[in-house]
This record gives sequence, structure tokens and C-alpha cells, in this order.
Amino acid sequence: MDASVAVKWFVEEPGSDAAERLLTDYVEGVVDLYSSQMLAFEVLNALRYNPEIGLDQLRAVAKALEAMEMMLHPLRGGYAERTLVNSVNHGITVYDSSYLSLGEELGLPVYTADRKLISKARPGSLTHISEYVTMR
Repeated sequence: MDASVAVKWFVEEPGSDAAERLLTDYVEGVVDLYSSQMLAFEVLNALRYNPEIGLDQLRAVAKALEAMEMMLHPLRGGYAERTLVNSVNHGITVYDSSYLSLGEELGLPVYTADRKLISKARPGSLTHISEYVTMR
């Protein structure tokens, strides 16, 4: 999953219900969550510019993300190479490419809330979070 999904855990916006189902499945041990090491930085940065979120809430989000103990992957080796190639080939940021590329490396679906990103990526490589169906 990418940061656009995790942001929905902390602010109510379209797609938050599906993102919360994914989180519940993770907490209950039904699914594993994998992401780029950039996840916390991107989530906190997005929330930093939300006028309704203050410093205390940002601190709480940082602690919550740390407590989740998701499997966060560093940008190394073949994953790094794939990230750069996908970024250039699809005309997307390295950040966005890191999520797409991790899914490809692991052979797993990647959930995002970014429809613009989905339109730029290889068809079928990203799934909108609204399509998430609970595994319970």
C-alpha cells in the first residue's frame, strides 16, 4: 500500500472506509502490510499541511505508525533499480514508483487512493483502495 491509503486512517475522506477495513484486517492478522520506508515521511508530510492537524496530532500519528510495525522496505538493490526504471518509464515520482515497484518485487497487489497514479502506471499494477475487499 502507499501513503495515500495510510493518510485515510487519520483523516476522514473518500475511501477512508476501505482503508480502515484494510487496517482492521492487518491488526487482526488477516493480511500483512508491506510498504516503502518512505511511508511515514509521506503520511506525516501530507497531514502536516492539513489545517485541522496540529503538532500534537502529528506526534500521535508518528507514534501510531511506529506501533503498527508494518514491513517497510529500504530502497536497495533490484528494488532500487526497478523503482528508478518505473519512475522514468511511467513519468511518476520516485516516491510513487517505490510503492509500485515494491508490489512488483514482492508479487503483491498495491493499494492506492491516487487515481492519477493508477492512470499512469501499467494497467493492473495498482488497485484503488475502494476496491479492497476484506479477507475476513
